[in-house]
Amino acid sequence: MTVPPALIPAARPGAFDLPATTDLLLRLLNTPSPTGFTEAAVRLLEGELDALGVPHRRSKKGALTWEVAGQPGQSHTTFSGHVDTLGAMVKEIKENGRLRLAMLGGYDWATIEGEYVQVHTQRGEVITGTVVNTHQSTHVHGPALRELRREQAVMEVRPDAPTVSDGETRALGIEVGDFVSFDPRATLTGAGYLKSRHLDNKAAVAVFLGVTRALLSQPPAHTAAFHVTTYEEVGHGAATGIPPHTDELIAVDMAAVGEGQTSSEHHVTLCVADSGGPYDHVLGNRLRAAARRAGLDLKVDLYPYYASDGTAAWRAGGDYPVALIGPGVDASHAYERTHLDALKATAELMLAHVRGE
Repeated sequence: MTVPPALIPAARPGAFDLPATTDLLLRLLNTPSPTGFTEAAVRLLEGELDALGVPHRRSKKGALTWEVAGQPGQSHTTFSGHVDTLGAMVKEIKENGRLRLAMLGGYDWATIEGEYVQVHTQRGEVITGTVVNTHQSTHVHGPALRELRREQAVMEVRPDAPTVSDGETRALGIEVGDFVSFDPRATLTGAGYLKSRHLDNKAAVAVFLGVTRALLSQPPAHTAAFHVTTYEEVGHGAATGIPPHTDELIAVDMAAVGEGQTSSEHHVTLCVADSGGPYDHVLGNRLRAAARRAGLDLKVDLYPYYASDGTAAWRAGGDYPVALIGPGVDASHAYERTHLDALKATAELMLAHVRGE
């Protein structure tokens, strides 16, 4: 989608370029990358870095890392985010030709009912389809549809192809183990809201490129590294690959908006604790100070049903302080929404932190 030019002001030298970041985010959202199937998204990022003249490297595991050098003798900050998303794999080809799914990442089955999908075959072809349940027609099943518990056993993909048997579906090239991606339906509204699946965590990854552009035109005091992982949604994204000279790790991921939370779609949030326990208090306070310097209204939250790349890095033995920040995202792990304000605020917090004392 084209970004309305009047909606987003042009960036001054050294500032965060919101139009370029929004354009990249929309392209990234429309590039399928469920956990384990991230090659196209990583290549897109590599192309952006090549255009900026920024050296980058991939780990053997597939994570992408680059950095912008700071002043000699200063500390090294690594920002970690993930480009892998929720998705599915073909678990079974049913006798009626439809597909039973295995979940990739943690979401509720009800959040994908009615969603358009792509099945990525080993032939390199894409077969479209729709997620439905086994009692989808109210005219056939009546009250049984309303009483149906949405779970793996009753959810299936209806391929957009003439098939009524497992053999006909296999003839299309579909097999058990094929990846299934969900249509993001990425939309930027005139009011500046961006609604899409997979803002978790492509929003942060797009911000990384915007922050990189800003640092190239006005170098930071502290070296800033960016580490984009590909297995965060299944819990081990940053377990390896964090640059060995990292002095502090800041995971950048979505801030879940909802009842009982302070997070907002218009703000950046500091998460001080999640299911893995509290994050580093001293580093968190430095981020609070950076927010004050930048004039940001920093929200602070705890997420009891959440884990991040920072959690994975610590559990793998990472010997550095870890903090977690991110833009506010409503309806996490469903059809999500944030505002351009939150993207900008997240970038400005990152820039203030690495440019400050």
